[in-house]
Amino acid sequence: MLSAYKVLVLDDHAFQCAHLKDMLEEAGFGRVDTLQSAGDALRGIRDEGYNLVVMDVNMPVMDGAQFIHELARQDLNPLLAIVTGCSRRMANSISLMAKERGLAVLGAFVKPISREEVGSLAAGLLRKHPSDTPSAGPDTGYASSLLDRKSLQNALRDGSIRAWFQPKKSLSSGNIVGAEALVRWQHRELGLMMPSSFLKTLREYGLDHELLIRMLEDGLKAYRIWRGQGYRIPISVNLPTSLLDRPQLPDELYYMVTNSGLPAEDVTFELLEDDMTVAAGQYYMGTSRLRLKGFGLSQDDFGKGYSTMYSLISTPFTELKIDQAFVCGAAKDEVRAAALVSSVQLGRQLGLQVTAEGVETMQDLQFVRQIGCDYAQGYLISAAVDVSAFSRLLANEPTLFPAPCTPPH
Repeated sequence: MLSAYKVLVLDDHAFQCAHLKDMLEEAGFGRVDTLQSAGDALRGIRDEGYNLVVMDVNMPVMDGAQFIHELARQDLNPLLAIVTGCSRRMANSISLMAKERGLAVLGAFVKPISREEVGSLAAGLLRKHPSDTPSAGPDTGYASSLLDRKSLQNALRDGSIRAWFQPKKSLSSGNIVGAEALVRWQHRELGLMMPSSFLKTLREYGLDHELLIRMLEDGLKAYRIWRGQGYRIPISVNLPTSLLDRPQLPDELYYMVTNSGLPAEDVTFELLEDDMTVAAGQYYMGTSRLRLKGFGLSQDDFGKGYSTMYSLISTPFTELKIDQAFVCGAAKDEVRAAALVSSVQLGRQLGLQVTAEGVETMQDLQFVRQIGCDYAQGYLISAAVDVSAFSRLLANEPTLFPAPCTPPH
């Protein structure tokens, strides 16, 4: 419930503070405080534990970028909403900076913010899965400090670290047509842990291969369960490209899949674009051999890294997944929209299936349909869920999609 959230409005103009406070309270937020100094805001977040900070960017003494830097440095992680009188590009840049520092951003708005936009901000917060909503304290750092190599290895082996699945929907039929395996940890003491709490530590211990095998095993088991219920749901698994330095990895993965009775074509490995292998020759050998064995190959988080264009023309991808930074809010943001349209057109010209990640509103859903995306993922459809909850999604799919619209010329 929105009434349970503590909200802080940070703006150096008293009138803007009062105006935003009124609109947030009208939207249903219970406690809304205001401050006009970023330094005071940092102290307030530590002392009061604000869940959401609605912040300006252009402030004296400490600007919005410095404020976000201090939040990350001090392990303070409230949700953020950026409201600024600067340009849309500035708002997007500050938003991306915050996300790169590990902070969750509900949206970036250009002043004057409307009641409709405040309502969409509130709706976006309600759509967040409870376990995806950070608290204001340094819980993530505390959890990480408890993790040692042995506990991570044991959790991978006993299934405490497991796959949850986020559905991928067809934008033409509205049906679930795929499931991406995303890691979660059901910790005995700390409860359900999101990957931000442990994935970095796991990789520092060199356990990427063990995690890949765990995710694939869970994905194959889920596939068979859904198949037994009458559904054919291809699975996708994230593959760190550094593992392609292992020459026998494609053979190992192919054996696992075919030995489970699944066709290789129903398994796609998603490669992170900013996660490059040490030896380029091994990268191209590994990706080529995965495709030769029949696996799908997806360029994940397209637009986020630095070698995008060259990677697309030199790697045998079958799918292009456009990063949520270009999708979320694109329907109302001409800068994001231009980048998104260009990316979709490029993917289609290269003969790739195009998936939009991070779809959170009906407006964005309709927009990605109009510009020619094939598939969509995001909170509007569903957060990642466990196998049984995914089965219920399959059995009770809501009708999310309106009648197809004519694509713009």
